[in-house]
Amino acid sequence: MKVQIGNIAIGDGEKIAVQSMCNTKTTDIDGSIQQILQLEKYGCDIVRLSVPDKESAVALKEVVKAVHIPVVADIHFDYRLAISSCDSGASKIRINPGNIGDESKVKYVADYLRERNIPIRIGVNGGSLEKQYQHLPLSEAMCKSALGHIALLEKFNFYNTIISVKSSDVRTSVEAYRLLKKACDYPLHVGITEAGVYERGVIKSAIGIGSLLLDGIGDTIRVSLSDEPYKEVVIAKEILNSLGLGDPHVEVISCPTCARTNIDVSGLANMVVNATKEIKKSAKIAVMGCVVNGPGEASSCDFGVAGGKDKSAIFAKGKVLKVVENDKIIEEILNFINSL
Repeated sequence: MKVQIGNIAIGDGEKIAVQSMCNTKTTDIDGSIQQILQLEKYGCDIVRLSVPDKESAVALKEVVKAVHIPVVADIHFDYRLAISSCDSGASKIRINPGNIGDESKVKYVADYLRERNIPIRIGVNGGSLEKQYQHLPLSEAMCKSALGHIALLEKFNFYNTIISVKSSDVRTSVEAYRLLKKACDYPLHVGITEAGVYERGVIKSAIGIGSLLLDGIGDTIRVSLSDEPYKEVVIAKEILNSLGLGDPHVEVISCPTCARTNIDVSGLANMVVNATKEIKKSAKIAVMGCVVNGPGEASSCDFGVAGGKDKSAIFAKGKVLKVVENDKIIEEILNFINSL
């Protein structure tokens, strides 16, 4: 099933979209705009903002007009905020139909969004489940909760839906998404919620999101960090690139170094990463500390260097092209980069 979020299509084989969320007050219009423009610079496809009150719904209109990616309004409890956010230009509404009031309110929102072709993301979190599911294992409870919300929307002929079932526990989240994938065909937004501070959040997200993507599960992703939002986008794109699911880019591989190393592998590898980050072409460059990890182990690379005591081997696709003085390594690497 394919769903359109503004100018971004997801599901049914479309490119996996990267999402983040502003940590500004939505009523801080300038601050929110600047943060979204920064997210765009780093490659964010979709951005979400909280809409906790009427003032935020009104401010959303000015934000939407100033940015270039689809904006999602995050709504809880008050169905009227969903309507106001749609009127302000939101491209998607994140809401749980079961917590916005009686069924007449759900029908009103469903009818209003259907007429405007605006999708809903049902966002189930492990920490806020309905009481009737709390006796079940958490992964099963999240799945059943999501299916209950889906059934409520389908009752009112609304099918323009995306679903997420997130927990802060990696294993629970992965299990819940696998159950949900078997139970429905809606696009899935995947992530590990409340993943934590940078280092731990990166690891938890890479394991959880990566496991699901390897299973073919996930149409949009978000890395949830207690940090600056643009860092979520950087890590999300690295996860996609690592699985061969990202945009064309230059991949840099490098060895962990050992007593055989005679060149600055870390320094050179970081230089290559920084020099190639804006290149939108597929290529693989290797920076290896010695001939043991050189042409053989990096035989799939388009270009590489294998360090030696005074001289280093320059190679491509496993074949040595030349041997150069170590002070010429940077020149050789830059020449290759400039040829891309």
